[in-house]
Amino acid sequence: MLRLPTMRAQFAGTVARAEREHLSYRGFLAKVLMAQCEDRDRRRSERQIRAASFPRSKWLSDFDYTANRNVTPALINNLAR
Repeated sequence: MLRLPTMRAQFAGTVARAEREHLSYRGFLAKVLMAQCEDRDRRRSERQIRAASFPRSKWLSDFDYTANRNVTPALINNLAR
């Protein structure tokens, strides 16, 4: 009803981890909710990338710094953060 697929999928593992780590109810709830939020953000990003219909995937790790000597790896890494 609430459409929380990540919480449903990770519930058993999170309960076991919470018992091992002696988490409080608040700590357990925080872990479950954060996992749901992070997964939702990841899926939203994937949907937006698919909707953009880019011709191919490009990654910063594949950037060719020799093609433009004015662009330094430090600048790209700083901008990526």
